[in-house]
Order: sequence, then structure tokens, then C-alpha cells
Amino acid sequence: MLKKIGSLGIVVLLVAVPLIAIVWLTIFSSEVGMAKDIGIQGPPLTACDRSAVPQSVVDDAVELASELVGKGQENTQNFVDQLLAMYTEVKDLDVVIVFNSGGWGWNLTNETPGWASILDGIKSQLKSQGYNSLVLNYRRTSSGITGCLKEFYEATSRYPHKAKDLAWRVEFLTDHLPDLRVIVAGESTGTVISDKTMGILKDKAQVYSIQTGTPFWHKPSALDRTLLMNSNGRGVDTFSYGNVPAMIWSTVKGWFGLTSPEDNPGSILSWLKAPGHDYSWQYPGVCSEVEKFLEENFGKKE
Repeated sequence: MLKKIGSLGIVVLLVAVPLIAIVWLTIFSSEVGMAKDIGIQGPPLTACDRSAVPQSVVDDAVELASELVGKGQENTQNFVDQLLAMYTEVKDLDVVIVFNSGGWGWNLTNETPGWASILDGIKSQLKSQGYNSLVLNYRRTSSGITGCLKEFYEATSRYPHKAKDLAWRVEFLTDHLPDLRVIVAGESTGTVISDKTMGILKDKAQVYSIQTGTPFWHKPSALDRTLLMNSNGRGVDTFSYGNVPAMIWSTVKGWFGLTSPEDNPGSILSWLKAPGHDYSWQYPGVCSEVEKFLEENFGKKE
């Protein structure tokens, strides 16, 4: 059999089978989804009291789940539960911040300490302007090899399915809660899905975005109502500007313990140094930009 296929055919099979598997996994299975706490590894946000949800909202959730997820009863029901749980959590709030982490998209809070402080800063600033807010985490990738394969496929194709998934979740909330405002936030690789989501929701005036450290291979296109920061105010982000030599040199210096306190911190996937790829509320260049953006776009609540 293998002799008949030939060496070229074997190579094609070795390449084609994993690709088909990745596409199949991406299209026909769902990810972890939305969680109330940043980066939790437990079950997603699914518990809610349906009696407190208008029937029209339930019906729309079922219709949306059927269209986006498909006919699989368990996956469809899980998606409906997430939509209704989201609705229940935010229906009495002014603003919801949906966070997309960097890396593979499953980071825990202690793995994103910089953005944990930024999210706290956003909530504090909104509170000073009179708004009640809540953070939801769009944990777009399940842990393990299956999740990595799906995330790799989505990332290389600019998130065609996951951006649509997130956009439809956000649109579901804004359609049923017209006074609710949504901030789609993202760091590093999470800015790509944030940008694509904003492109889908370009006509939704209720939706805004705050992003830091865009990967150099992605050119943002949805900049309306978006704050994009590729510098923390201390220096340019070498990852965002594609300064690979600087990243390599910084990494090598770190291996030999030659890094000095004056060096601009930053890293990718914890092991590859990327000077400037470091964002937190402690940087004046970050907190001042965020505060200005929120003041200009939200103002004081009347």
C-alpha cells in the first residue's frame, strides 16, 4: 500500500491529516467560553436563574446558539446557558469589560499581573465617573493539545470563528441591554481577536476596545472607539515593532544573568524576552492614556 502511494504521497498524508484534524476540531467543537473571573480553569459562566430572564431573551439565545454552534444538543445547551448567565450578570450594570489574554488564551490572573492591575484601574476610573462595571474573561482556548491546535489554526487565519463567537456574544448583550456599554480588552495575541471582533461590531456604538502590545505581524484595522497602546511610556514595544534582534539579544543576556535594572522589562510566553512588552497600571504612559480614553468616550454618568 505505502509503495503504491510513494514517498510524496506519504508526505502529503502526513501534512494533510493533522490539518484536517485541526480544521475539524476548530469548526465542530466549542471552546471553554466566558468566565466571570479572569483566567479561571474551572467551569465557565453557566449558572443562572432562568425565571429572571425574559422569554424573548431566552428564545434569542436558543436561536443564536443553534446558528453559531450547530445541532449538537450538549454544545448548544452550554452556549445558551453561557449567554443567559452573561445576561443575568450584567443586566443591572453600566459597563462590562471582556478581557482577551495573550499567549495561548488561557492565562490565569497571576500570569497576567500587569493586565490584572489595568483591569482594576479601568474599573476604578469608571467608578469615579459614576459607572458600575464588571470584568468577564473570554477564555478562548481550552488547555491541552486540542486547545493548542485549535488556537494555532485560529491565530494563523486571524480568528475567523473565535472572533465571530465573541462578537455574537457581545452583540447579544447590547441588543437586549441597549444602555449597556462593552469594552473589548486584549493584550498581546489577544489584541488580534479584539481587533477582529471590533471589525465585526464596527456599527455598534456601544462597543469600545482597549488593547496593548499588538504582535508585529498583525496590522490593526478597526481603530474606531479603540485605544491601542504599543508603548508603556518607558520605551517602544520590541514585539509590536518586530525588533527581533533586540528580543534575541535581551533573551541571551537573560540566560547569562547580564540583565540590568535599567533594562526595559517584557517577555513573550515567559521565556522569550521582548523589551517594552510589559504593560501595567504602574506605568504613567498606560494609566494616563486609559483614563483619558474613558473620560473622552464615557464622560460623567448623569
